[in-house]
Amino acid sequence: MKKQASNERANITRLRRLLNKQPLTKFPPPRGRLTAPFEQCVYVIRDSKRAVVHVGRTLRGNKGLRQRLNDHLAGQSSFVKSFLHGEGKRLRDGYTYQCLAVPDARARALLESCAVAWHCPAHLGLGEGKL
Repeated sequence: MKKQASNERANITRLRRLLNKQPLTKFPPPRGRLTAPFEQCVYVIRDSKRAVVHVGRTLRGNKGLRQRLNDHLAGQSSFVKSFLHGEGKRLRDGYTYQCLAVPDARARALLESCAVAWHCPAHLGLGEGKL
């Protein structure tokens, strides 16, 4: 059991490093199309100064990260509602994202947790609206 946990920990550390090496992609300008993947991903959103403001993951859905980022742009996420005061369009002003496709739901959850701990983003989605 210890060896399995150790292997899993090493894999998540490897994935975190890989996520951090992904290119920064700009959010599209107004009326521009988002080119994010349809896969299930872990992602990092950075402000115009490259500071990490949010770390997230996709949970389900056939449109993967593309749908999640479109939700952010439309102001339909706790991140945008609390951190950007509901103004998802602000993401179009110099914000970027990095993403890594992770098909396994457990690995995705662990990677998101690891990336949150590593980056200490300005916004933490605590799910308080669901209590």
